[in-house]
Amino acid sequence: MKLSPSKLGLLGALYFVQGMPFGFQATALPVYLRTQGVSVTAIGFLGLLSLPWMFKALWAPLVDRYGSPRIGRRKSWILPLQVALAATCALAAFVPVEGALPVLLGLIFLMNLLAATQDIAVDGLAVDLLRPEEMGLGNTAQVVGYKLGMLTGGGLLVWASQSIGWRGLFLSMAGLSLTVFLITLFAREPAPRERTSERTSWREVLARLREAFLLPGTGWVLLFIATYKLGESLSDVLFKVFLVHVGVRPEQIGLWVGTWGMAASLLGSTAGGLLATRMPLLGALWLTAGLRVVPLAGRWWLAQWGVSDPSIIGVTMAEEFFGGALTTVMFAFMMSQVDPRIGATHYTLFASIEVLGKAPGGPIGGLLVGAAHWSYAQAFLLGTALSVAFLFLLVPLRGLRQRPRSSPPQALPSDG
Repeated sequence: MKLSPSKLGLLGALYFVQGMPFGFQATALPVYLRTQGVSVTAIGFLGLLSLPWMFKALWAPLVDRYGSPRIGRRKSWILPLQVALAATCALAAFVPVEGALPVLLGLIFLMNLLAATQDIAVDGLAVDLLRPEEMGLGNTAQVVGYKLGMLTGGGLLVWASQSIGWRGLFLSMAGLSLTVFLITLFAREPAPRERTSERTSWREVLARLREAFLLPGTGWVLLFIATYKLGESLSDVLFKVFLVHVGVRPEQIGLWVGTWGMAASLLGSTAGGLLATRMPLLGALWLTAGLRVVPLAGRWWLAQWGVSDPSIIGVTMAEEFFGGALTTVMFAFMMSQVDPRIGATHYTLFASIEVLGKAPGGPIGGLLVGAAHWSYAQAFLLGTALSVAFLFLLVPLRGLRQRPRSSPPQALPSDG
């Protein structure tokens, strides 16, 4: 069965909204702060603004337990959060770019909090919507939608800010959030596949979560999820700063990394989704994770031997493509391990571990270059080595079997 356009469009639009604030934070904000003289060490800690994404599992059970059957179990969370996100973006439009940096950072933190909480409900909606054979393309909609939001918030709108200004940038984000709100408002939410009472008790949620995490192989799965992006995130944070260091203009960085790079990432995410439907998930993980190492080593090559415009563009496009493919395959793997009875909580916990695992990369890279005086080449080499080491974690997962599910199943078939 093919994924219907209505499911694909709804999921893509919802994840799009969630990607805009993070795109601005991850791509535009480091470049802007560096051009304003902020230290590399301080920029390495910008990842703290995404703390809500790391700890959203703490309040995920609220989203699984509460909800309005009349409005929709998931929509009753998604709709008010989208309105609040639009209001926060509109408020940020009236904060001066210079002289009120703490206020702006606080609002970006709030945007991440609202988007992360919405993500809990949207992940639960995806678990309810997607059949086993739809998960490859469903996770493509998830990753591509999110990255289109990042592309918009961190690339296109930043580029357009030359004409519309920073106020227009944030007002555009607010308008796009309200547009998706209207789409969601008129979308019909399906009933959960698992027959559950209107409100699942806390005891039941925690018992099911405990049961899931006591299954054999869970420790390897968690370590696997937590480490697959560590080396890449260390390299990613430093790469933009490195480009400023070697004299690349901010607008070129926005074009090459924030726009062209994100376009390559979108293509890679689509390719990863197709791989996830046409080959065993672990095989797809081996392939995409192995190919990702090549452009990460390319960053080391640039720092060690010098840069040129074509070499920067080539390395950026390759890294974003293979990184995007790996992300989609990983998210499909994570969803294949979820108990749908506690879909929002279980998947959110996996997603929080994924974010927590890669979070130290930025601060470590910033400290190594800014405080320990490592060269960029040394830091990029470390990121490459960590990504190679991750490949060895795939070995103990070869015998992993599909998690037991109540009928009907929600996961992808076992990789065997």
